[in-house]
Amino acid sequence: MPTYRKNPEAVSKLTPEQYRVTQTAGTERPFANEYWDNKEPGLYVDVVSGEPLFASFDKFDSGTGWPSFTRPLEAANVLENVDNSHGMARTEVRSKHGDSHLGHVFPDGPRDKGGLRYCMNSASLRFIHRDQLEDEGYGDYAKLFAKQEA
Repeated sequence: MPTYRKNPEAVSKLTPEQYRVTQTAGTERPFANEYWDNKEPGLYVDVVSGEPLFASFDKFDSGTGWPSFTRPLEAANVLENVDNSHGMARTEVRSKHGDSHLGHVFPDGPRDKGGLRYCMNSASLRFIHRDQLEDEGYGDYAKLFAKQEA
């Protein structure tokens, strides 16, 4: 099992938008981000630590303009915190090992899949296509995608 941590080198290579989102709890613009409409099969990992967070088979079109998931792939890698900023009570989602701000979770997701909507920022994520999992060191997850194809 790899060790995931906040990688200072990875932080230094973030784009200004990635830094703003992950390190200062920013929010990217809806419908103007890399993964909101991505339909490819694969894994979404923390852009700072590489820890696995979400899978494409749990992604759905929420109509919000941000990538949305029904659940984390690895719940142990996701922390939820109370967020009372902007005059709202929300639940912030952060990566456990990278301490990156990922987005928020809301109770308006698909009822038949648990009712949650993990609304994430593309800037916090790196997408690894199913066909690249082995090469990128995430080969253990390939079998999950094989099940989805069956």
